[in-house]
Amino acid sequence: MYGTIAHFRIKPGKREEMFSLMTQENNLIVDGWVADYVYQMDQDSDEFFLVAFFENKETYGANADSPEQHERYLKWRTLLASDPEWNDGTVVLANGPQAHR
Repeated sequence: MYGTIAHFRIKPGKREEMFSLMTQENNLIVDGWVADYVYQMDQDSDEFFLVAFFENKETYGANADSPEQHERYLKWRTLLASDPEWNDGTVVLANGPQAHR
């Protein structure tokens, strides 16, 4: 698997709008997309980490470079305090009872 860990901060008062947008995107069919997990930080409710998983680097790259993903990003970006920090990489280890489903 391959993916990204993104760190971002939502503008104050925009959290529900962001969650609504993310929920709408849950029904998308994106080639190679496995899952997204979003973490809200305990110390700052406007700070988040997104972990996105794809089947491989090729499907991740194709999605990242697609016009459709760019349009989705532009909608997200209006709700963010600044550009997200992206950290791409290969999943080299997965543990736990649900890790290999």
